Amino acid sequence: MQVSRRLAAVQSPIIPTVAEWTRNRPGTLSLGQGMVFYPPPESVAQAIDQFGRRPEQHLYGPAFGYRPLLDLITEKLKRENQIDCAQTAYQIIVTAGSNMAFLHALLAISDPGDEIILPSPYYFNQEMAVRMLNCTPVAVPTDDQFQLQVAALERAITAKTRAIVTISPNNPSGAVYSEATLRAVSALCQKYGLYHISDEAYEYFIYDGAKHFSPASIDGSEAYTISLFSLSKAYGFASWRVGYSVAPEHLLPALLKIQDTNLICPPLISQYAAVGALQAGSAYCRMHLPQLAAVRRMILSQFTALSGLCDLAVTKGAFYFLLKLKTEKNDLQLVKSLIDQFAVAAIPGCAFGLTEDCYLRISYGMLDETSADLALSRLANGLQALCG
Repeated sequence: MQVSRRLAAVQSPIIPTVAEWTRNRPGTLSLGQGMVFYPPPESVAQAIDQFGRRPEQHLYGPAFGYRPLLDLITEKLKRENQIDCAQTAYQIIVTAGSNMAFLHALLAISDPGDEIILPSPYYFNQEMAVRMLNCTPVAVPTDDQFQLQVAALERAITAKTRAIVTISPNNPSGAVYSEATLRAVSALCQKYGLYHISDEAYEYFIYDGAKHFSPASIDGSEAYTISLFSLSKAYGFASWRVGYSVAPEHLLPALLKIQDTNLICPPLISQYAAVGALQAGSAYCRMHLPQLAAVRRMILSQFTALSGLCDLAVTKGAFYFLLKLKTEKNDLQLVKSLIDQFAVAAIPGCAFGLTEDCYLRISYGMLDETSADLALSRLANGLQALCG
């Protein structure tokens, strides 16, 4: 029986692969998957405590989301992102995670053969989504600090281009793009009639004086800006699968078709839980940032001592660093060896489009300081043994 040729062109998902290797090596500490060490706020459990006792809670709900949740998101966007959905032509759509929001956006704006510009290194699931829709991902390199090169983005635009994607704070690099740079990307999109897809899943994870900026707050940008947000990271909320997009109103007919076909409506119990999370507010995430910042400092200290073996760009966001290793080894094979021999996991750079050199993405979100110190020691010993 035939398998889709379209899917054959899509890379295999790296996270399940590394997770399987990790399960096969008991005791492995993970610097791989991007999750946080802390649980959801107590208000989440309170929000769903009585769920399921009313008949209407078992029925299909509104396609774009539960009204109390939409109201809380509207207030949050205005207060924290300076996006006023009540006064602009924006619509909020709740989805089962922001990966779904990204796929829905692509379905709404593109046709087979269109091109989507992804600054490189890119987030692998977004590159995979582009290929799944028979579109072409156009990778445009960032600089040596993983910052956008706006002139290079402009040179990559063709008659087939439909969107430029930005992720800030960035996965996988941790780079935070300045307001000036994001305004320049927005201006490019306006100039050439493109959509600006702004992924802001890590909006609260910033350090050393960096600031987050939402391009949808730019006056006049509501015709071409699509913003993606997630509760997974900030609220320790990954399994609940709640994200949302902020999209131009003219895309609503297309997005309604997509949402109704793919999801019908966001799961109601997850939306009740999300109400509880947003009632706790972003202060819940920020109270945990000092611990993440302490682990971040440990990484910088550890790998400064290994400067002869690797380079590390000191970025200021998310909970990721990219290590560029001074070796000819294959990064995927190196990850397997680190797990098998040193019981520590990372993610190979090839998943993010980094194929010319050997890179590893290090995630410091999941471990407390003690576990992180042990994981970093294992990683350093492993790199010295395998690449030294």
